[in-house]
This record gives sequence, C-alpha cells and structure tokens, in this order.
Amino acid sequence: MRIVVLNPNSTEAVTEGIDDALDPLRLGGGPDIECATLAQGPPGIETDAHVRAVVEPIAEFVASREDAADAFIIACFSDPGLAEARRATRRPVLGMAACGILTATALGDRFGVISILDHAIPRHLRYYDSLGIGSRLAGDRAVGIGVTGLADESHTVERMTTTGRALRDEDGADVLVLGCAGMARYRDRLENSLGIPVVDPTLAAAGMALSLLSPRGSGG
Repeated sequence: MRIVVLNPNSTEAVTEGIDDALDPLRLGGGPDIECATLAQGPPGIETDAHVRAVVEPIAEFVASREDAADAFIIACFSDPGLAEARRATRRPVLGMAACGILTATALGDRFGVISILDHAIPRHLRYYDSLGIGSRLAGDRAVGIGVTGLADESHTVERMTTTGRALRDEDGADVLVLGCAGMARYRDRLENSLGIPVVDPTLAAAGMALSLLSPRGSGG
C-alpha cells in the first residue's frame, strides 16, 4: 500500500523536509509513504492567487496517480484543491490543515497557528470558520518569512519561537499548529522550547491516512 504526500509548491527543499519529518511513520510492514513535488506549482503557496493556480494541477496529479496510491495528502496549509482532488479519485484525500487543526483540538482547549506571512491569515481564518472550529482558535500569527526563506535555520527558529511564545503567553494557546509544511523540520525544537504540544499537520495527516489503511480487525 502507498500514501502519496503532495507538496503543491515547486521547492524541493520543502518536499525533502516533509519526507524527513515523516520517517517515524515508515513502519515495517506498513504502507510506503512517498513524497512528491508539484512541478507546476510556485516556489511557495503564499497568496490567494497561488492557491487558485494549483487547484487544477493538484486534481490532475491525483487522477494520474490513482492506480499507484491508496491515499493522498495535500501538504499545504491552505488545503488547496482538496474538494477537486476528492472528486478526481476514489481514494481518500486528506488536507494537512484540517488534519492538523483537528489533532490540535484533541490535544488542547485553544490552538494557535504559526503562519508564514500576514496576508495568509485572512484566508486561514475563513478556513477555520468553514471547518466549524473558529471558536477554538486562540490566535494566528505570522513569522514574516516566505516559504523559501524558511531554509534560513537560525532566523526561522528565532522567529517561530518568538511567535509561538506570543501565541502561548498573550493569546492563551495551549497547543500550536505549524502553518506551513516547510516548518516541519523545526517542530521538535519548538515544542521543547515552549513546553506545549506542537502539531506538524503533515505528520497528523499521515497518521490519519495510516489509520484509514490499517487492516480491520475481524471482531468477536
């Protein structure tokens, strides 16, 4: 069995970071987890125009891989093309944002989101409301770094820690969600520094996909 995790931006370093973060879920005898990059995507999904631009290519990718995959994950916090991808295949398609947020609500009372850029936050807020969990949001704050800039490790860790601390101390978040797949490599350091759970939404989505594909017991 195979789970295909699609990075809708064209930055291979982001895909590599996702791939590394998913290693703990590559279990003996379990499904293969393959990470793929959408070549047609922009370097980062940072604007509403970027989101719209990748919807059709995502659906086409999913349709083209249907016979080679048992589940798909869209690894972008806006969950672009999720509805369209689900219409393009009989396989389960999971959006990392929805999976990450739902995981966070199971771990705490109020979740905070560390986003990349301020102009992404209104789009996120609309999505939280569409999921019916807007009342559980403590806050959504941006680090002010674009997707490709997340590769600058020292600056990114500093900004994520400062932003996470503000979400915890000023907004009252008791669990945090990483608002970009490119942040996956920093989850452990952030959780250790802040002392509250930090959810990598791609990891959360992969865990849900594994549960969907696990053999059902015979009962009795």
